[in-house]
Amino acid sequence: MTGEQVFVSHAPEDLELVQELFSTVKNFPFGVHIALEEVESGRRRKRLEGRLANSDVVVAVLTERAASNRWINQEIGYALAKGIPVLPMYEHESLRGGFISDVEGVTLDRDNLVFTVFNLLCRLRAELAPLGALSVPNWYIRFPCTIPDCGHPVTLELEEGQTKLWKRHQHGQLLEAACEVCRSTYYFDPATIGFVRREDG
Repeated sequence: MTGEQVFVSHAPEDLELVQELFSTVKNFPFGVHIALEEVESGRRRKRLEGRLANSDVVVAVLTERAASNRWINQEIGYALAKGIPVLPMYEHESLRGGFISDVEGVTLDRDNLVFTVFNLLCRLRAELAPLGALSVPNWYIRFPCTIPDCGHPVTLELEEGQTKLWKRHQHGQLLEAACEVCRSTYYFDPATIGFVRREDG
C-alpha cells in the first residue's frame, strides 16, 4: 500500500471540515489531494484534472453546500467515466443521487467525527487494499522521531482489521510505536490513527 492516490471532491465552504476529516488520513503512505487546497496553492484546474485522472479512488464529500456545486458533479462524472471508484461521504441519504445512489458510502456525522473518520478509513482500506475477507491489509504510518537530535524513522504498523481497532478504541487501548534509537514511545487512537501522546525513552 504505497503510491495510491485519493482525490477529495468538496464544496469550497467545506474545506475546513474536509481538512479535519483527512488530517490523519494524510499520514498514510498514499497521496491525498483535496481539491480546493490544490487550486488555492496556485495550481490550475488543468493540473487538478490530472490529479483526478490519476486517482485510485475519489471521495465525494456531499453536504447541503455541495448539493448544487457544479465542480463536484463534474468531478464525480469524470471519475465514473474514467472507471475510477467514487466513495460518497454524505450528511443525508438524499444527497447521494445519480450514478452513486447505490454506492456504499460513509455517513458524515459532524457530531461524531471520530466515528466518521473510522468509517472513512474502513472504506479506504477496502478500496485501496482489497486482499479478500480473511486477509488484513498491512497499513502503516511512518514519521520521524520528534525527540531533538534523534529524527529516526518510527513506524506504526496496523496489522489489525477495522473491527478490532474500533474495539480497542472503545476500551481505551491505544496503539503504540517506539523509536528504535532513543526508545521513545508514541501512542495513537485506534479509531482515527490520530496522535495522542509521546513518552520519552
